Amino acid sequence: MAAYLQWRRFVFFDRETVKEPPGPDGAGGKPFALPPGIAVCDSGRGSLIWFLPRSLQLSSFQAYKLRVTHLYQLKQHSILVSVGEDEEGINPLVKVWNLEKRDGGNPLCTRIFPAIPGNKPTVVSCLTVHENLNFMAIGFADGSVVLTKGDITRDRHSKTQILHEGSYPVTGLAFRQSGKTTHLFVVTTENIQSYMLSVKDYPHLELDTHGCGLRCSSLSDPSQDLQFIVAGNECVYLYQPDERGPCFAFEGQKLIVHWYRGYLIIVSKDRKTSPKSEFAGNEAQNSDKQVLNIYDLCNKFIAYSSIFDDVVDVLAEWGSLYVLTRDGKIHVLQEKDTQTKLEACKSMLFRKNLFEMAINLAKSHHLDSDGLSEIFRQYGDHLYNKGNHDGAIQQYIRTIGKLEPSYVIRKFLDAQRIHNLTAYLQTLHLQSLANADHTTLLLNCYTKLKDSSKLEEFIKTSESEVRFDVETAIKVLRQAGYYSHAVYLAEKHAHHEWYLKIQLEDIKNYQEALRYIGKLPFDQAESNMKRYGKILMHHVPNETTELLKILCTDYQPSGDNEGPGMLEGKKANSEEFIPVFANNSRELKAFLEHMTEVQADSPQGVYDTLLELRLQNWAHEQDEQVKEKLHNEALTLLKSGRFKTVFDKALVLCQMHNFKDGVLYLYEQGKLFQQIMHYHMQNEQYKKVIEVCELYGDQEACLWEQALGYFARKEEDCKEYIAAVLKHIENKNLMPPLLVVQTLAHNSTATLSVIKDYLVNKLQKQSRQIEQDEQRIQKYREETTRIRQEIEELKASPKIFQKTKCSICTSALELPSVHFLCGHSFHQHCFESYSENDSECPTCMPENRKVMDMIRAQEQKRDLHDQFQHQLKCSNDGFSVVADYFGRGVFNKLTLITDLPSGKVATTIEAGLQRELLIHTKRST
Repeated sequence: MAAYLQWRRFVFFDRETVKEPPGPDGAGGKPFALPPGIAVCDSGRGSLIWFLPRSLQLSSFQAYKLRVTHLYQLKQHSILVSVGEDEEGINPLVKVWNLEKRDGGNPLCTRIFPAIPGNKPTVVSCLTVHENLNFMAIGFADGSVVLTKGDITRDRHSKTQILHEGSYPVTGLAFRQSGKTTHLFVVTTENIQSYMLSVKDYPHLELDTHGCGLRCSSLSDPSQDLQFIVAGNECVYLYQPDERGPCFAFEGQKLIVHWYRGYLIIVSKDRKTSPKSEFAGNEAQNSDKQVLNIYDLCNKFIAYSSIFDDVVDVLAEWGSLYVLTRDGKIHVLQEKDTQTKLEACKSMLFRKNLFEMAINLAKSHHLDSDGLSEIFRQYGDHLYNKGNHDGAIQQYIRTIGKLEPSYVIRKFLDAQRIHNLTAYLQTLHLQSLANADHTTLLLNCYTKLKDSSKLEEFIKTSESEVRFDVETAIKVLRQAGYYSHAVYLAEKHAHHEWYLKIQLEDIKNYQEALRYIGKLPFDQAESNMKRYGKILMHHVPNETTELLKILCTDYQPSGDNEGPGMLEGKKANSEEFIPVFANNSRELKAFLEHMTEVQADSPQGVYDTLLELRLQNWAHEQDEQVKEKLHNEALTLLKSGRFKTVFDKALVLCQMHNFKDGVLYLYEQGKLFQQIMHYHMQNEQYKKVIEVCELYGDQEACLWEQALGYFARKEEDCKEYIAAVLKHIENKNLMPPLLVVQTLAHNSTATLSVIKDYLVNKLQKQSRQIEQDEQRIQKYREETTRIRQEIEELKASPKIFQKTKCSICTSALELPSVHFLCGHSFHQHCFESYSENDSECPTCMPENRKVMDMIRAQEQKRDLHDQFQHQLKCSNDGFSVVADYFGRGVFNKLTLITDLPSGKVATTIEAGLQRELLIHTKRST
């Protein structure tokens, strides 16, 4: 009784009396009345039996001649099973009706058989049918139970046998189906038993030694695990097939027990009236008052309670409960919607701080997560205000995902509540709902609590379970001084930059940082060496240099387990790492030399830097032997051929360090012969000047002229060198004599004896040239006279052709033939094959053309010379005229070839003209 009184009462159902439907005239509204004398009833498939559809159009048919004692309507089939009597005496019959088929306007009766166990006449006390239509059980007042197995709608396919025999009347039966296992609960007035029907011989188990009255047992739904409910006068018991479950102290004489949508419905005797017989509870007097209670066993409250006058039965149909009373009325109990129920009870529960009941109620009615979260929040606020911070945080944790975390965090920022805040933040991370700020706050909580174990547990979760922002965690741990934890996180989650930053800047473990870089993939190893290379080079130069050598040649991460040749190594650009060696010239030199040895196609910057390093070392070295070695190394590098594209840069480097041999080598490679000679002139190395002229004078003849001018300006006695230069000028005819005399006139030490031999030889050569020219002129005159005579003869006298052989094929001349005045004769077919036109002799044509080209060249030269002289005289700026002709290539020095192919005649003419102009210009100066 005490437990019952503690249960809260609610009104979750609305009660109404069923009224008649409106008639054709619109009249209606009267209470609906059932026919008198209803003995049994059941519901299912949309009707109350008689037959009462939702439209309240009552119908009936005669099932038995005398009386109907029991009905069972299946919920999933249109099958009705009835027990009744067609004749006087104890002779009950079972009839199975198919309500979907008709026989003369009545439902079709598919089967009839007697309901007597054996030959003993006894009264049927209860009836139940399995929804699969394969089992039917009938209980009797003598304690017997008859089981029909097979298709209950047909005689042929079913078998009937006595399952149970006892001394006490059977008051209740119920089938329980769990998977493939079928149980039958049998309750009498004195005991409760369970039979397993899915096993042969039907083993049974006695569950309890007390029973109940008629209609005081029922089977719950899956929400209560299909337990068998037995209502005694003092308690309500729940049973599993193999054991007794919980019990509830609901006192009072129970008359009717049903289960409906998770509710236990009990109709009991009002305690103010006289008691009834336990077994014959359906024969109550009309004046009796009965109490109908609807219990929620899960949440332990009464969902509805009301008093009715002599209840016949309580039926469930059309989503409502229908209470049939003896006076023929039908009362409908309509369950309120979930939101209405919760609103009705929450205010009362919250006022009385019954939050647990409110939560259970909301869950049982499947309230959405938002509604539950609000209850949890209010419960948490209640506990927080009472000072129960541990309990409050547990409720706030249940709001995660719905309630804004900042609402909770602000309440627990006090240092004394840091444990509660930590628990909340942990759960927030476990549900993957934390942001970077939450991670920061949680890690700060761990560090302030000095809880290293929790901290390690938090950060050492597997990678698939990480529920926080790793980078934020690393930052917080680093700031708090937990370097080892930060490094662990950075390495585990491949935050290479953070790992190296902590190792180098905080822990200062340079060896470990270098080892870590060596394990990274190529791209990341390359970028991190560029970023941290200078720091590593400063502290661990040798190891850093070795890693760079590998990175720039054939890099493979040190952590790879692949065998050699399995992965193709990558190479970094060695030139990009030169700045890393800013203050480590020794390591830089070793690195560059290694690169040039193993990788001949290294970038040009590698060779440039190596040259600069070698020149610096050579310039600063004091030991002569070492200096000589460095000299040879630098010169060897210059001669490697790697500086052709950066000639100027290499030359500047050599000049900066005064590397004489290198400068001269580069001058020579660049064909800068004048610079070579000027270099020796600056150093007053007279013999070297002469050697340069002898070596390169053929390629650049002006070197001798420059050498003569150099020695002419010297006040020292340079007669020996002047004589050597004059000799070469004379042999090569490089300068006019007048120009030589003018050049040497600037030297006060040079006397006439220095150029005496030169002038004498020059005059003798000119005399001989004059004689040769006069002889040639005479020869040309005689030739001209002869040719003129031949021309006159050809004009005035006949020409006799006496050639007997062809001038081309030298074969005997035959007709037809072709003859020319020059005396050459040809076969006609030979002439046609070799001649370019019909008017010229093929044999004389090359020589004739050469003469014609010379004539045209003289005419063009004369015109160009006259034009140049005219512009030079008329122009106010004579230099611009000369520059214009110079730019057009007129003064270019070319070698005149007297005999060229016909296609190059024009070039020859211009070359001759340019040479004559050049000589003329020299003589004028």
